[in-house]
Amino acid sequence: MNPASSPTEIAIRVGTIGHLFNSIDPSPFREKDLDSGVEEFLVGWVRELPQGTPFTIVVHLPPEEAAKPEATRIGEAFTHYFEYRAEVSVHELRELFRIGRRSLAIGVVVLIACLVGSQMVAAIIPNQVVARVLEESLIIVGWVANWRPIEIYLYDWLPIRRRIGLFRRLAAAPLQVIPTALKNDRCP
Repeated sequence: MNPASSPTEIAIRVGTIGHLFNSIDPSPFREKDLDSGVEEFLVGWVRELPQGTPFTIVVHLPPEEAAKPEATRIGEAFTHYFEYRAEVSVHELRELFRIGRRSLAIGVVVLIACLVGSQMVAAIIPNQVVARVLEESLIIVGWVANWRPIEIYLYDWLPIRRRIGLFRRLAAAPLQVIPTALKNDRCP
């Protein structure tokens, strides 16, 4: 199959519609959480696809399940679920940046205090070796206090941003329900 000509199909084969969703979730059908295995399967597949590659989710159900009214709403339920997951990740990113701002404010104050303290130590202590060790130690403490905000702003936000994009791609993906007779693997 040429990826440029048709989208990649991600096939899910289940025995009932209920297998797609979390069985303990009491929410209405449209708002139900996906089964964790189904979510992992879809996320894993889409994560492996090159960015921008079109894909379609194909749900294979037994004919009697595919004929149920709920089957026509599976696509809507998937879209709602992945939009919700993207929104949760957006809130997670905002919270991370809020923590980063607080950590940065604290880190800058600690760094300034350590730099000022290191200069004071150098001026007060007559022993050059001890003064130098304390001066360098305070400078290191000041920079270590900024480790977390630097880590947040350089690295930690990227995986969350990618996850948001992944969930949005999954929410926008077309979904087809295809009636398919399940094969009995025990029969020759």
